Amino acid sequence: MGPTIHDVARLAGTSKSTVSRYLNGQQVKKETQEALEKAIKELNFHRNANARRLVLDRTNSIAVVVDNISNIFYSGIIRGIETVANMKGYNCIFLSWTSNYENEISFLNLLYEGQVDGIILVSFQKRAKQDLEQIRSSSYPIALVGDHGEMDGIFSVDVDNAAGVYEIVEYLHGLGHRNIAYISGPDHAAANKYRFKGYLQAMEHLGLKHNPEWVVQSDWSNQGGYQAMKKLLQADGFTAVVASNDETAIGALRATQEHGLNVPKRMSVVGFDDITISEWVYPSLTTVRQPFQDIGMKAAQGLFRKIDGNAEDDGDNHYLLKPTLIIRDSCGKL
Repeated sequence: MGPTIHDVARLAGTSKSTVSRYLNGQQVKKETQEALEKAIKELNFHRNANARRLVLDRTNSIAVVVDNISNIFYSGIIRGIETVANMKGYNCIFLSWTSNYENEISFLNLLYEGQVDGIILVSFQKRAKQDLEQIRSSSYPIALVGDHGEMDGIFSVDVDNAAGVYEIVEYLHGLGHRNIAYISGPDHAAANKYRFKGYLQAMEHLGLKHNPEWVVQSDWSNQGGYQAMKKLLQADGFTAVVASNDETAIGALRATQEHGLNVPKRMSVVGFDDITISEWVYPSLTTVRQPFQDIGMKAAQGLFRKIDGNAEDDGDNHYLLKPTLIIRDSCGKL
């Protein structure tokens, strides 16, 4: 059996209650603190997490659930969550649907069973209405990253996908482009709806022609973008294409070049996400950068307000963080 707080108290020449106060973050006299720290180090004492949990009625842990832990986009979000959690003295438990063979909503049992103090659900997929209703009706600390189904009473954080694409279209318009095509993404991706909405809003606001033949769908892969662009090029008549993610844009870039069109002299191509390779393709890709770390920090800050009981104003809040247009070489003046 390891050393106990009784051993620490005896070696430091103080009481058990003083040791307990110090371990729980309360102030003690400077000389007492020094004696306690010396005793703890000498005994190699480690506090009993289970006992602390019983006293404080907290685990000092939060769960972060993602739909696929291998998704590179989640690394920035996770880094933001960890930054805030560390400042609060909390541990993060990371869980993935793919590794646990579960659906997202089932992980709420971690909260109900008292294994964690709060949970952040991270997913770029559309969420089922019944799952969102269950989240809304729960009194436990829950924060969402991604789709909230436009439902009130849920704390969520996402990137403003519509604003990002809107800014892209405005940028192309400023370069003189009036005929702008669009490659959408898969229906299961929540962002797909809002990115297309931003395209339509910008086209309408700028008085540009929306030609249905200039809109095709992809699966957000390089191959999907390649095939989508080949289909678009059969329609002809447009001078720029907005691809709704960078993978698609890179595929579209290759199809355009194989078609004999110079980018950006004859065709401008724009992506969305600013993945690492977008800077290294030729020509380097103009795109929109998502503030992933800021999204993670905002979600964690909201969750901890709920944990601390200070979230009265967050009940109906859905935060949309603005992305940043990154101008490179794949767009040119008409």
